[in-house]
Amino acid sequence: MATHKPSVLTADALPVRTGTIYPPELAKAVAGRSSVALGNPFDLTQFGVNLVTLQPGAASSQRHWHEQEDEFVYAVSGEMVLINNEGRHAFVPGMFAGFKANDSNGHCIVNETDSPASFLVVGTRSDNEVAHYPDVDMKAVKTAGKFVVTRKDGSAF
Repeated sequence: MATHKPSVLTADALPVRTGTIYPPELAKAVAGRSSVALGNPFDLTQFGVNLVTLQPGAASSQRHWHEQEDEFVYAVSGEMVLINNEGRHAFVPGMFAGFKANDSNGHCIVNETDSPASFLVVGTRSDNEVAHYPDVDMKAVKTAGKFVVTRKDGSAF
């Protein structure tokens, strides 16, 4: 008999995730970032849905792009700056952006204000992936769903 899962939830009922796969010297940029995996309670497997909160001074990530995974972001609350290859863009509630897989438009979102801000991110869930970080000596390779972070040449940190 299948277990019944709720069809409607609230984000505050789910665990908040913090931390990063980045090495310590590159993790400082994302200190103050937290997220709630909104798709996990429904066992979604084709795409991930996360509500990300950035405390003042926090970034969503190092600027990056994905080889296999599409990514969509939607500003929910507060004022942020989206940084990509084209420069810096205000990112406030109601604004959104998309990043197609294998487009080398490296991007991240930063909270430069004195108040928390949040955005929704929806992206492909690929078992295998390579994420590139144009501004720092790092790459992330996912094999069978597990990321390994190395320097761009593949050497360990």
